[in-house]
Amino acid sequence: MGKSITKLVAAILVVALAAAIALCGFHVQMFGWDISYPNALDEDYGIRQGLDLVGGSSITYEAQAETVTDDEMASVSNVLRKRLDALGYSEATVSRQGDKKVRVEIPAIQDPQQAVETLGQTAKLTFRDADNNVVLEGADVKSATARYGKTSETAPDQHYVELVLNDSGIEKFATATQAAAARKAESKNYIAIMLDEEVISQPSVDTTINSATCVISGGFADSSATNELATLINSGNLPFSIKDVELRSVGPTLGERALETSLIAAAIGILLIMVFMILVYRLPGLLADISLVAYVAIVAFLMTWFRVNLSLPGIAGLILSVGMAVDANVIIFARMKEELAVGRTIKAAVSAGFDNAFVAILDANITTLIAAVVLYYFGTGPIQGFAITLGIGTVVSMFTAIVVTKFLLNQMVGLKISNTWLYGLNKRKEA
Repeated sequence: MGKSITKLVAAILVVALAAAIALCGFHVQMFGWDISYPNALDEDYGIRQGLDLVGGSSITYEAQAETVTDDEMASVSNVLRKRLDALGYSEATVSRQGDKKVRVEIPAIQDPQQAVETLGQTAKLTFRDADNNVVLEGADVKSATARYGKTSETAPDQHYVELVLNDSGIEKFATATQAAAARKAESKNYIAIMLDEEVISQPSVDTTINSATCVISGGFADSSATNELATLINSGNLPFSIKDVELRSVGPTLGERALETSLIAAAIGILLIMVFMILVYRLPGLLADISLVAYVAIVAFLMTWFRVNLSLPGIAGLILSVGMAVDANVIIFARMKEELAVGRTIKAAVSAGFDNAFVAILDANITTLIAAVVLYYFGTGPIQGFAITLGIGTVVSMFTAIVVTKFLLNQMVGLKISNTWLYGLNKRKEA
């Protein structure tokens, strides 16, 4: 009994401490170490807030071409969308403006010029010979990967980007390198690799290269530069250059207090749920409330750690998963009450309650996860934000119901409390 009390109190303290750290953050300097964890709502390092909650920047790009088609503009929108997703801004919006313009709205970045720099260059990749003829384009590149090491046996270790060419790219590159190698006597045996009309590498060519891979090297100071370039290339190649023609800041679409009022509403809802659980299920309900606090702490930690974009739909996804967390406990406690009603002991009822409820909980969570995956895969912007928070919340809710609540209940059983009324039955009796 003494061990059960110790474990129960320790578990409650751990949950409370984890919730305080996850929501409020901490900063400790000890023995020369500087250890910190950001506040969940920290603007720079905490959970990213969506455009509807915190506002951001709007960039309008215009196609730099005489004529454009709908398919080409759709390609531009798709490339920008992929690039924003790759940079972690799933809550950003991309929309067509007329025939030749695309507007991008990025949340949380209040300085429009910073937003342009964050989104990066237009990434029109070309390979050109000494006469400035385009011999290869970004469309001929299948993938790009940032790497560190030797690009040849004699080269020093360095940061570089490895390109994998598609079939048409291999053929074009073989022809281009063969022609370049033949101009060695003129000192024109090179192929310039250009990004948005700027030379980023100009390797010499001594022989024909007829392989699926090649490298962009030279001039990369660290891995961040190669990672950024690889991301830009993988995000897609634009059919033409685009130019930012309008930059402006935008306010939160739901008002400046939208986040505050949403969090207050969520807190009130969770508090009412906790009161309901205690009134209906008594001791198990109290333990479920502690488990719910653990749920909040874990979700806040994960969303802060991975810098998840949080918009109003995302908050809705979290609240929905809170309901699922409570629902899992309700199923378990209902099965426990059924076992107690037929005269089983507290220990046996707790064990049977979890065993009998597990399949139902698992099925419900799997179907929800499938829905979240489908929404994320086919959705964009706020829909993806909803899918991410719903998915995270669903996984964590199942963990807290199956692991945390079960651990707390087993420690409660060890306290030898035998009055079944405290476990939810309306008739008082010893078990």
